[in-house]
Amino acid sequence: MYEETTIAAIATAPGEGGIGIIRLSGVSALEIADKIFHTGTIKTFKEAVPRMMYFGHVTDGEKRIDEGLAVYMKAPHSYTGEDVVEIQIHGSAEALRETLSLALRSGAVPAMRGEFTKRAFLNGRLDLAQAEAVMDIISAKGEAALTQAESHLSGALSGFVHEVMEELKDLITKLEVTIDYPEEDLEDLTMEETGDALEKIDKSLSALLKRSEEGRVIREGLRTAIIGRPNAGKSSLLNALLQEERAIVTDVPGTTRDTIEEAVRISGVSLLLMDTAGLRETDNKVEQIGIERARA
Repeated sequence: MYEETTIAAIATAPGEGGIGIIRLSGVSALEIADKIFHTGTIKTFKEAVPRMMYFGHVTDGEKRIDEGLAVYMKAPHSYTGEDVVEIQIHGSAEALRETLSLALRSGAVPAMRGEFTKRAFLNGRLDLAQAEAVMDIISAKGEAALTQAESHLSGALSGFVHEVMEELKDLITKLEVTIDYPEEDLEDLTMEETGDALEKIDKSLSALLKRSEEGRVIREGLRTAIIGRPNAGKSSLLNALLQEERAIVTDVPGTTRDTIEEAVRISGVSLLLMDTAGLRETDNKVEQIGIERARA
C-alpha cells in the first residue's frame, strides 16, 4: 500500500500564521510537486539538490495561489524514509486549503492522522518508542516533559531496551551451550553466575519501571488538590499560584462550592491545580455536594 500511494497534508497547526507547510510523501511526491509548484531555477524536482530551498509559486493553471519555498528530501534520508517534498507558503488558511486541494487533485491522497509518523515507523526510520515520543514532543506541557520526550526520540529508551535484550540473549546462548554440549571442553555456566546475571537485569528493569511513574507525571502533569477547612486560604493560594483572580475569595465560609481546575507550570512540571470546597459538617445540600467532590 505505502509503495503505491503518495500522501499529502497541511503540516502546520490550524489558524493563521507567517508560514504554512504542505507536506508530500511517497513515490509520486516529485511528480505532484512539479504539477503544483513552479520555479525558474529547475525544470523538475528530479533535478533539485536534496535539502536545498527553491523559491517559486503555487499555481493552478493560470491562477497563482501563493509564492513560497519548496524543499526536496530524498529517500531514505527523510522523516518518513520516502521521497518527501515540503512546500512552504504564507500561513493563510485559504492558501493552504487551495494548495492541499491542488495536491490531491494532482494524485495525492489525504494523509490520515499520524500517518507520516506511521510511515516513518513502517519504513524503519523510527522504532515504536521514538514514534510515540513524537506526539509527546508535540503535546509537551513543560520543559521537563519536552526534555524527556527529546531523550526518547533520540533513542535513549530504545537503546536501554536493546542493551537488556542483548544481555538476555547472551545469557540464553551460554545456557544452551552448557546444556546441549556437556561433552565439550567448555566452561560451564554455574547457577550462581546465572543468578547474578539475572539479578543485574532485574535491577535495571526495576529501576526503569520506577522512573516510569516519574515520567508519567512529567508527561501528563500532576493532579494536585488543594484541601483544607473553610477559610483556610485555599482559593487565595490558587490565585497566588496562577497570578490572577481565578477563584472568588471572601471571608464567608463555604464560598467555594464547586471544584475549580487550572493548570500551572512550576519548575518545568505541569500541575493541574484543583481548588475545592472547605471540609466541614454542613446542612447545605449544595455545599455537601462540593465537599463530596473535594473528598473524591
